[in-house]
Order: sequence, then structure tokens, then C-alpha cells
Amino acid sequence: MYSHSRDFTMDKETVLTHTLKTDGMSTLLGGELPVSVINNNEYISPLTSEAQATDRNVEDDLPSLDRAIYTALSDEIRTMTLVGPAGSGKTTVLEKLVVGWAKGEHLQNFSYVFHFRFRELNYLTGMFSLETLMLHPHGRVPSESMPQLLQKPEDVLFVFDDLHQWEHSLDPSAQALCSDPSQAASVSCLVASLLHGSLLKGAAFVVATRPTGHLKFLSGTRVELLGFLKPQREAYFKGFFTDPAAANKAQKHMERTLGFYDFCTSPRFCWTVCSVYKSLMDAGAKLPETLTQLYVDILVHLVQTLSLNEACSRELVLALGKMASHCSLDPHSRCTKEEMYSFGFQHFLTSVGVFLQVDGDQLDRRVFSFHSQLMQEFLLAVSFYLDRSTSAGVAKMLEKHKGKAKFVDIFMSGLSEPLQRRPLETLLGELNSNLIMDFKCWFKSSSEATLKGCYKDEHHYCFHLLHQAQNESLVKEIISPSARLGISYGDLRLEDCAALNYVVTCLGEMEQLNLYHTRNLMEEQAEMLAPTMSISHKIILSGSSLSPGAVSHLASALSRGFSKELDLSQTHLGDERFKVLCSGLRDCKLHTLKLVVCNLTEAICGDLVSALTSATSQLCVLDMRANHIGDQGLIKLSKVLHSPLCKLQELQLQRCELTGASMEALSTALCSGQSELRKVDLTQNAIGDSGVEALCKSLQHPLCKLQSLNMFDSELTGACCPYLMEALMSEHCSLSELDLSVNDLGQEGALLLCQALSRPGCPIEKLGLKRCELTQSVFKELSSVLRCGTSQLKSLIVGINAVGDQGVKHLWDAVAHPSCLLEDLDVEMTGLTDACVMDLCAAVRASKTLKSLEVRNNSLTNASVPALIQVMQDSHNMQEINLKYNNFCDEVFNMLNECDKIRY
Repeated sequence: MYSHSRDFTMDKETVLTHTLKTDGMSTLLGGELPVSVINNNEYISPLTSEAQATDRNVEDDLPSLDRAIYTALSDEIRTMTLVGPAGSGKTTVLEKLVVGWAKGEHLQNFSYVFHFRFRELNYLTGMFSLETLMLHPHGRVPSESMPQLLQKPEDVLFVFDDLHQWEHSLDPSAQALCSDPSQAASVSCLVASLLHGSLLKGAAFVVATRPTGHLKFLSGTRVELLGFLKPQREAYFKGFFTDPAAANKAQKHMERTLGFYDFCTSPRFCWTVCSVYKSLMDAGAKLPETLTQLYVDILVHLVQTLSLNEACSRELVLALGKMASHCSLDPHSRCTKEEMYSFGFQHFLTSVGVFLQVDGDQLDRRVFSFHSQLMQEFLLAVSFYLDRSTSAGVAKMLEKHKGKAKFVDIFMSGLSEPLQRRPLETLLGELNSNLIMDFKCWFKSSSEATLKGCYKDEHHYCFHLLHQAQNESLVKEIISPSARLGISYGDLRLEDCAALNYVVTCLGEMEQLNLYHTRNLMEEQAEMLAPTMSISHKIILSGSSLSPGAVSHLASALSRGFSKELDLSQTHLGDERFKVLCSGLRDCKLHTLKLVVCNLTEAICGDLVSALTSATSQLCVLDMRANHIGDQGLIKLSKVLHSPLCKLQELQLQRCELTGASMEALSTALCSGQSELRKVDLTQNAIGDSGVEALCKSLQHPLCKLQSLNMFDSELTGACCPYLMEALMSEHCSLSELDLSVNDLGQEGALLLCQALSRPGCPIEKLGLKRCELTQSVFKELSSVLRCGTSQLKSLIVGINAVGDQGVKHLWDAVAHPSCLLEDLDVEMTGLTDACVMDLCAAVRASKTLKSLEVRNNSLTNASVPALIQVMQDSHNMQEINLKYNNFCDEVFNMLNECDKIRY
């Protein structure tokens, strides 16, 4: 039965001739015709989201899009949907697919390929059978082959373009599907029946569309087209310009002035830009610096091709503006001839093809639409300023189109500047100066309120308008000292980076660049922000994720800028990216570097040493908490403290996997005579008693400058206290802050410390002994220290020691003593009850120095509240008492709320 089947297959030569036949012409806004792209061998495969995510090489022999199509058509559900915005190359992809099949290059497992455009199918009225529909397009299938085709649907591929323009439903529940290929039905029924598999089941489909509600009714593989990213744009420009130097100049200019906008991924937009640039470069004219200037150049060129006088040109642009407003409010709108007349196109209907897409064969059935959303919105902005009769103000116009027109206010901002609108006014006459002034007043007043707020999207909106205006004096006028530019601008889009960078560079400096929690700071974004980084005093990137390329630009910005503080905490930077950063640290002005939870190991310490000992290093504070530095890492870092070039004053090493083994190296460095270290935090490391013994040697050395030592939760016992006592008794000891909290010092060890604290001249001002197994005897001795007249103690933390009212009473007595200098006292969770309140209040009243009391997590009740409120209101020096987590009932909360010094 099938022995002669090959005699009746589709004529590929006819398909090829028809597909490659030029129908229409390339236009500045409509883009280059797909046929021209294919015939001139200019095709560049658009990038897919899958290829970008897997970082596929765009130079692969088989582009990722072709690979995706071939894979999808071999699946069980042989339907592939290409989804992408306007101008992303979908139509060209489909035509290239059909041409490749007709030339025998690929998809040769299909004997029949049918190519339909939904916007053309919309015009087919009446009833058709599937057989008739497939014979309809230019008769490329011999009628004799139809029985074979219907019996082997797996040999058939349907290619559908412009699904978003389909005016009928694909919902199978909204219509009765048909299954008989010879049965006559509406075209909408045939299409739905094909795509849902009730008709010609087993056939394959490739469908292209912009995002649309129809997608929910399609199964199979869906591929998102991104269009041209930077590498593809570079290749495109090289193909467009015959002169490599011109191609390079044009491409670099586009990337600098426009490349940060999402629509630059559109091949159609690239065609428009290349065409405009080539025309300007050939004429020796300056290339546009803003999006507004680009569209001014486009509009001027298009109007000039019509050779109209000023009055007619103005009338045409006003008509286009009315149409733009209509289409903006009805985004799916395609305008009929009658609607076009209502906009004022009576004299221009035959010449609007340079501006608009015109569909339909017969004049009365033609419909008109904009090629580009951008051109539509630009014309809306121009016509608003051009209208001399309008009474609507800027605010009313923008409100009318809010949410419908993304760029109209951007264009209005650009056109408000004389330099940018001058070419238009030469062609169309002056714009309405009252409306321009109205826009400027609206912009200034709205920006003032916006920039005092803390909503980053509203800040970005203001920056975009300023960026488009390209007026440095306007930036300085709008960004007043009251503007809150320090809010988090995390997760910036590339275009946001460009706008922010423009604003900050106009200002000359920024106090704080806050990019907290930027989930994926890529190289392009960092490159765009590099100038801003270099003139920001403080850069916050905590909680962010930085690509290696982004780190490189950050390093470069640091080396040439004047940033004083950089926070990279919780970025999980890792050793390799940190080594890249170090190239900038060697030659920067940073004073503070925060690297908390950055997944750093001992391996980076050599690079860090190199940075800290560079002749230009000014780093004073290094925070490396919660990294895997280890003993060997600290030993390497300790060597840097011997260098006179190292200016480090504060070193935070909490939870860095240290032990007592590295303390000897640190101790030696502290008393080397070169170390400037004033503060060391060793919290939650296994320092142990032997580590304390090593450190105490340096504390007694006359060259040691250490003032603050934190060994919170460092596995210490009372056995370390004799060494600490000896150090604190030394006349050379300069330590003013010592935190030994959450260590099992016990009574014996703590009493030894008290002896040292009693020494006249003991420098300790802040002492932490929280949860140290202290007893009432220790509290009694601490009381004696505070009252002795020589103690410098101003802050005492002794919470979470179960001494009860009797134990803490010793401290209340001390606070009341005139010799006591205590300003802050923490007795959290010490077992206090209402019985202590009288002593507490007496102490507060008697003290001339006490400012803060921490009494959380005790057993005070409602009965204590009146006395506590009264004493806090009466005291002039007390600033705060924290009563959280006591045994208060809801009924006293209103009373506590009356005193703003009480936290509860």
C-alpha cells in the first residue's frame, strides 16, 4: 500500500521557494525581514533561559535552541512552545526551521511541514475540513498524498507563529472538538482539535508566542527565548557593520548607554539601533546618549522620509499620539480604519507603514498596530508635550496610563530637557512649555517625598527619571540632604544599577551604598556599579551572593576609590573569590572589613597578610567571625602584627575553630612593640586555660596595647584565674574590658579576680561574668570592689548566676555607695523576687552614675510595678531598665507603657 508513498510527499523545493520569497520590506521599527536574515546568512540563534542557566557556550556547533527543539520533538508529547517578548526572534527561528527542513538539513523524519500564522488564520471565515486547510496554503501538498498523510500523522509537523494574536479560545471545554479530518468545522475548532490531539493525533507542533493566556491550554515542552545577550549582540553588530572598527564603536556605545535595559535582548531592537547608529555615523553625527535621544533620532528620521511640512508633521505625530494612548489603555488593541480616522489619520493612512504594522489584504479590512511598545510610549509622551490645547496636567495624564505605560514618564523626563528635544522642535515646532514646566514641578515635589521614604522601588523610579534627563544640576537639586539614600538597594536590575550609578556619580560621593541581600550580584551589575562603589564611604553587601566577576569589579573599585568600610558578612565568599578581592585590598583606603560567615579557611591567610602589610593598607578593624581559620591561620595572621606596616587595631575571631595552641603566637605578636591591636574577640573558641596562660604573658608586657579581650564561652575554668589575676595586678596591664562569661570559673577563681580588681590602678572598666557559677560570696566581694574607691568598673555583667535576692543585695548596696562608678549593671536571671525591689529602688535613687539596669528573666510581679515606675520617673541619670520576661500580667502593661525608660 505504501510502496509508492514517496511519490506523493510534500514538494520541498516549492516550500523553500515560497518561504524564502520576500514579502514586504525591512523597516526601521519592524525589524529586518526573517527572509533577509536567512538569505543573507545573518542568523544568530537567540539564547534560551535554559542555556543561560547552564552557562552553555553560545559558540557550540549546535545552538541550545536547536538542540531544545529537536529534543522536544522526539518526546512522547511532541509539542514545543517558544515563548519570548516582542522582537525576540521567534518568527525568524520558525522560518529558519522550515527552511532547514526544506533544504534537507534537519528534521528529515517529517515528510510534511505546515507553517501557519495565527494572525492570518484569524481572517479565515467559514467552514473548512482539515484536509482543505492543509491544502489551502499555496497547494504545496498533492491531494493524492492526503490519505497517506492522514494515516501517518507522526510524519507531520505543524509550525504555528503568533499564538498571542489568536482571537479564539483554545479551551477544550469551551467548544466541541472534532476528530474527523474530512468533517467541515470552523478554523478555531480545527486549531483547538489539532493542538489537543483529537485531530491527527501523533502529529508534532512547534508554536511561537509572546506570553499569553493561551499557554495554559498547551502541554509539552516550553522554552523561554531570552534573545540576544551581550555575546550575541557583539556577533550581531559585527555582522551588521562591514567595518570592524565601526562595529566595535557602535556596540560599545550601545552597551554603555542602553545595554542595561531588558529590551536590548530583542534582535529587532538591535536592528533598529544598528540602523540608526549607521545612519548617524555615516553622517558624522553624534550617537544618542539616552533612550529618549535614540527615539528622537528615530522619529525625526521617519517623519523626514515623508517630506511633510511642519504643520502636517505635527498633525501626524498628534494622531499617532492619540492612537498610542488608545493602545496603551487597551494593550491588545489593533485599530481599524474607522478608529484611525477618529485619531486624525484621514490624510496619512497610506503613509503610516513607516510607523505601524499593517495587517490585512483589503483596505477596508486592514488593522493597524505599533511594532514596538517603546515607540508607542515615546509617541504618547511627545504628543502630550506637543498638544497646545490640552487642559490635562502631567499628574492626571500619568495617572490615566499608570500600570499601562512603563516608559512614558521616562520619555517625558528626557524630553523636558532642551538639548534632548531640540531636533524634534526643529521639525515639529516648539513643545508646550507650560506642560514641560508642569512636569518639572511634579517631578520635584514627588521626588522630595519619595526620597524621604524607605521604599527602594520608588527610589529607583526617581533615579531613572534623573538618569534620562541627564542634568547634573537637577540631580543635585532633587537629591537633598534629607534624602534617605542609605536604605537597602538589594536585588538591583541592570537598569537600576545604571540609574543609581548616574545619580551617585553626579553627586560625587555617597555615604552608604547598601546592597544588603542582593541574591545574585553578577559581573555586569558590579561593573555598572563600580564607579559608585569607588566613591561610597561605606559598602554593605552582607547577605549577598557575588559572582567571581562581580568580586573582581569590587576589588578594582576599592583600589581606586576612597571607601572606608566594606561589609561582606554572610556572603559565603569562599577562598577563591576572597583571593580576587585581596588584589583590591592591597591598595585601598578601607578602615573596616567585615567577613563574618564567608566560608574562609586558613588558605586565605597568606593573601590577607600580604594585603595587611602593603604600604598603603589602612585597615584597622577586621571581623572574621565564624570562618574556618583554625590555629594555623591565626599563627599566619599573628606574624603580620609584627610588621610596622600593619595598622590593625581590632580583630574579631569568634567561632574560628581556634584552640590554645595558637595563643602563644598571638601573645608574642601583642608584645612585639609593633602591634597596634587594641581589641581581640575570641568568643566561642576552645582557648582553654593553657591559652589564657599564654595570653596573660602579653598582658603584663609594657609594649602590649590591648584594651579589650573577649573570651566568652572559651572552655575556661577556675584554673586560669591565677594567670588573669597576675596579669591584672601588673602595672603594665592596659586592659579595660574583659569578658569571661559562660565559663566555669566558680567561686575560687572569681575571688582571685576580685583581688586583682581591688588593686589601686587596675584598669578594668567593663567586666563580663555571666553564667560563671558565681556564688553569694563572690557577689559580696564584688560589692567590696565597687565600694573601695579605687575601682574603675563602670559596667558589670553578672547575670545567670543563681544567687537570689540575698546575693544581689550586695550589689544594690554597692550601687548606693558614693564611691561606686557603675553605669551599667546586668543581673538577668539571678533569681530576683519582689523582695529585692526596695533595695533596688534605694540604690537607683542614691546612685549618681547608674544609667542602665538589666533585670530580665526574674520573678518580679505586678506588685513591684508602681515602685519601679516611680523610681525611673524620679531618676535623672537612669536611662533604661529592662524588665522583660518577669511575672507580670497584662493588666500592668498600660502602666509600664507610660514610662518610656522601661522595656517590658
